[in-house]
Amino acid sequence: MKKLLALTALLPAPALAASGPFFSLHNTNFVVLLAFILFIAVLFYFKVPGMLGGMLDKRAQTIQAELDEAKALREEAQTLLASYERKQKEVAEQADRIVAEAKREAEAAATQAKEDLKLSIARRLKGAEDQIASAEAGAVREIRDRAINVAIAAAAEVVASKTTAADQNGLIDDAIAQVKDKLH
Repeated sequence: MKKLLALTALLPAPALAASGPFFSLHNTNFVVLLAFILFIAVLFYFKVPGMLGGMLDKRAQTIQAELDEAKALREEAQTLLASYERKQKEVAEQADRIVAEAKREAEAAATQAKEDLKLSIARRLKGAEDQIASAEAGAVREIRDRAINVAIAAAAEVVASKTTAADQNGLIDDAIAQVKDKLH
C-alpha cells in the first residue's frame, strides 16, 4: 500500500498541466494530492482497511457457510432421491407380484370354472339320461298295460264267443263261491 502511495506521489501527471510550482498551496493539483493523502491517512488511522478486510472475511465465512449448507442440502436431497427411487422400485416390484398373483388366481379361477362346467354338463347329461330312461320305462309300461288290456279284451271276446250262457253262469257262481269262502 505504501508503494502505491509513493508511486502516486511520484507520478503527478495532472500536475504538469497546472501553472506555477507544484509544491505550492496555490496549485490545485497539489491541494488535491494533499487531501487524498490525508484521506488515506484518516482511513488507516481508523483502521478502515482492517474493517473492510474483516467485513470481507465475515462475508467469505457467510458464503462458505451457505455453500456448506447447500452441499448438506444437496446430499440430503440425493439421499431422499435414492430413498424414493428405492421405494418406487419396491412398489413396482410389489405391483408386478400383485399382477402375477392376480394372473395365477385368474388362471386358477378359469380352471375351476372349466371343472365346474364339466361337472354341471355331466350332471345335466346324467339328468337327461335319467329322464330318457324314465320316459322309456314309462312308455314300456304304458305299452305293456295296453297290451294287457288288449289281451284281456281279446280273451274276453274269445271266452264270450266260445262259452255258452250256462257255462258263463257256472263260472260266475264259482267266482262268487270263491269270494264267499275268502271273505268268511
